[in-house]
Amino acid sequence: MSKTYEHGVHAPPAWTPQALFTVAFLGITAGVQMSDMGLQAISLSAIQKSFGISDAMLGALQGLAGVLVGSALAIPLARFADRFSRKRVLLCLILASTAMMVLSALAPSFPLFFIGRSAAGITEFAMVPLVYSMIPDLAPERHRVLANLSFAALMALGASGGFYFGGAILATADALIPLGIEAWRKGFLLLSFAGVPLLLLGLLTADPPRRTAPADLAAAASLRLFLRQRWRAVALFAGVAGCLLVAVQALNQLIALALERRFEAVPADIGNAMGVIVLMTTIGCLPVAGLLDRVMARRFGRAVRPLIMGVSVMLAVPAILLLASARTLEQAFVVVGLFLFVTCTANALVPTMLQDLIPAPLRARSFAIWSFVVSVFSAAGPLLAGTLSDQVFDGHMLDAISATAIPALAVSAFCAMRSFMQARSEQAMAAAGQPA
Repeated sequence: MSKTYEHGVHAPPAWTPQALFTVAFLGITAGVQMSDMGLQAISLSAIQKSFGISDAMLGALQGLAGVLVGSALAIPLARFADRFSRKRVLLCLILASTAMMVLSALAPSFPLFFIGRSAAGITEFAMVPLVYSMIPDLAPERHRVLANLSFAALMALGASGGFYFGGAILATADALIPLGIEAWRKGFLLLSFAGVPLLLLGLLTADPPRRTAPADLAAAASLRLFLRQRWRAVALFAGVAGCLLVAVQALNQLIALALERRFEAVPADIGNAMGVIVLMTTIGCLPVAGLLDRVMARRFGRAVRPLIMGVSVMLAVPAILLLASARTLEQAFVVVGLFLFVTCTANALVPTMLQDLIPAPLRARSFAIWSFVVSVFSAAGPLLAGTLSDQVFDGHMLDAISATAIPALAVSAFCAMRSFMQARSEQAMAAAGQPA
């Protein structure tokens, strides 16, 4: 389990079949693990009825439970990934997440269910740093952005599948599993069965050496030193991505319940529509983001990425304003699709930005810290929206989502523009031969 470095080599010269399989497996695994969030989102009414909890508790479930344990453990687990076999860490994460999904399904009380859902987030939050640490060591440099976007696309397929097939999963699980429990519990049990083939296929993946130069090792001697040197860029990035996620998760985690209440719609129908919307927006934004990055980088260099984020965030503000005034369910779906498309475009190039910034020996830990910071913001979105729904808007969840999202989007756009200006300043100083 010792770490391996290939000094002086920054990326493999060409793809290998095992490397291609590994990137595909990582995306599929992340997608499967995220599908349970879609199933949970369309089952909120049933979960609320089973445990007799308030909207604020639902907000905590959708926000805190998805990130509390997983994001907290991501940092120490990423330290293992930076030092030891990343493949073995991956297999352990799949096993742990599967066990916690079973606990969620069988939990007799809401506190135990909350703990199970929290722990099930281990794979999502610990795996993402692992993946973005491995991709630069698996993919040739010229294909790194494509590999990052392909992983994101496969992950999006799983996330959308949880919404789209949620009704079918619940019906199938209810028919196949003879236990005398609620259908939503059987749905979680059915999803947990996917852990077995994932573990077997995981044995075939690559465990690539870390490819780095001696200069990178010297620069990465201390994570604290790295953060002190780059604290402005890190703080602005946290403001951009974190505040954006407050808005996105307030909508994403509670929109099914909000539309069910506002339009008296059937949860399975909402799930089908949201599955299509999530799939089209999260995958459709990827070629758009890649094209914008390639074309605009000729003028702005790497500063183009915060610029794309800032413009996309500003376009999301009128979308969220339109959502509160939607008169029909179909209008609401169109607005939700527009909002998710521009916010997904804002986030698409974030992993590449961090890979550019972070030395190879610190990648997994740095991505884990980033995941933890933004997970706090992600939890704040649905928690705040749920609380506002209870205390201010008398159960009108769409209004609560809008009131949560708009201020967060304004702060995100401001930080993005500041980040863009700082990047342009650093590029000008580098061109003049001055230290940044």
